[in-house]
Amino acid sequence: MSSTRDIGPAGFLHSLYRGHTPAARRFRYVLLLFDIVTILFVIVTSFFPRTQLIEVLDAVFGALILADFLVRLFLEQRRGYFLMRFTTWADIAAIVSFLAPLAGEGLGFLRILRTLRLLRSYHLVMQLRRDFRYFRTHQDIILAAVNLGVFLFVMTGLIYTVQWAVNPEIGNYADALYFTVTTLTTTGFGDITLIGPWGRMLSVAVMIFGVTLFLRLLQVLFRPRKVRKECRRCGLLLHDPDAVHCKHCGATMHIKTEGVA
Repeated sequence: MSSTRDIGPAGFLHSLYRGHTPAARRFRYVLLLFDIVTILFVIVTSFFPRTQLIEVLDAVFGALILADFLVRLFLEQRRGYFLMRFTTWADIAAIVSFLAPLAGEGLGFLRILRTLRLLRSYHLVMQLRRDFRYFRTHQDIILAAVNLGVFLFVMTGLIYTVQWAVNPEIGNYADALYFTVTTLTTTGFGDITLIGPWGRMLSVAVMIFGVTLFLRLLQVLFRPRKVRKECRRCGLLLHDPDAVHCKHCGATMHIKTEGVA
């Protein structure tokens, strides 16, 4: 019988990052929580001038992200493909922005690219679906909300990165978030506009993709609730919670219900 003490450091790291044990799942949830805390740190500190405390916290976050990045690089079999990923370069930009000695805002605009770490944590939604019945029951709503949330934070980060130095109306992350939300919801007050060709292209992207994701979320929120149960005869996937027969082919359905006490 082998134990975790017998597999060595490399095997232990592989089990944490790639394994399916309860400990591995808990570890990946901790990574997701760390990503969320990192993003909140970016948002909050965008409102304040840089101080020594913020620079120290930058170094701590940067060291942790660097350690995580080196472990994932070590475990990756296809390292060339790994280094070509967009999320990999977003992590590299974030690490540089954390660890480089910044004078004022020299490389400070790169800090907002840490929001792109949400893309790396996106696959954990499927893990949540496997682990919790609530996520399986409300999968469509949660997936639509995650799609919209990731798009919202990524686009806000890109808008802030492109506009902070050239647009006096974008002074912090909240200004960029305000513009993204008002554009996405088609409110469009017009008090903040993006300038330059990149700003216009980002505005177009928010209007096309953001509105689509927003409407998708509204659709799954307000349509009648369905359960996922594939019909063995015709393959229809979505059915009414109390369905006895498949609406498409009439086959008898066996949908598990919670029952009545």
